[in-house]
Amino acid sequence: MTDSNPQSEIGRIVATCRKLSMFAMCESLADTLEDAARDNLSHAAVLARLLEDELESRSMAAQRRRIRAAAFPQLKYLHDLVREELPDDARAALPELETLEFVKNGRNLVLYGNPGTGKTHMATALGIAACQRGYSVLFSSVPRLLTTVREAKSQHKLTQLQNRFEKYDLVVCDEFGYVSCDKEGAELLFNHLSLRAETRSTIVTTNLAFSRWNEIIPDKVLVNALVDRLTHKAKIINMTGSSYRLKQTQQMIKNQI
Repeated sequence: MTDSNPQSEIGRIVATCRKLSMFAMCESLADTLEDAARDNLSHAAVLARLLEDELESRSMAAQRRRIRAAAFPQLKYLHDLVREELPDDARAALPELETLEFVKNGRNLVLYGNPGTGKTHMATALGIAACQRGYSVLFSSVPRLLTTVREAKSQHKLTQLQNRFEKYDLVVCDEFGYVSCDKEGAELLFNHLSLRAETRSTIVTTNLAFSRWNEIIPDKVLVNALVDRLTHKAKIINMTGSSYRLKQTQQMIKNQI
């Protein structure tokens, strides 16, 4: 019997990997075989390394898909946060929030305070971290969410939207309080967010203290119900402080002088 041709066997392995969509294994095969020859690795060690490379590649691809599906308007990560510029409460709470235990336990998070203090960045970064750890996430501004709900209702697709909405592990509702809504809109928003109550996690960012939510929702009873539903067992972070964006602008002006 003649010896097999190593190059031919490698070609067969590559072709088979491609048919099985194991593209990372194709990419790392040559280098791994070189390492095996140099370090005298066993067949089992080579196979384990190749499979680990493939698994890592697929895991990273899945992370990227979850991040794209979440529809973040900007990619802002936890390591990008300038922690010393965060308000005191946020800086103190961040280590616990980074564990994502609140997502695991289906608890809400409310970030409230004046504009420019890092609410959206923090909410986005926690959402991306959740995507990276395998959670399904949706990001939406509250005005856009309300528009989506109204459109679904008018097209008789509200039930389909609700079924999808309540299954996300985490929903980030950004910019609550910037746009007022009528009674019907407030009811739709309340009903929609109530789908996730005590089962799934929701992050809400708002520039208004709870006592001022009646400025954007005319029905006080509905305001009280919404606040009660969102804050039950929730983590509430006061992010009132100096505007980081304003500080950046002032520094830019100073540098130009």
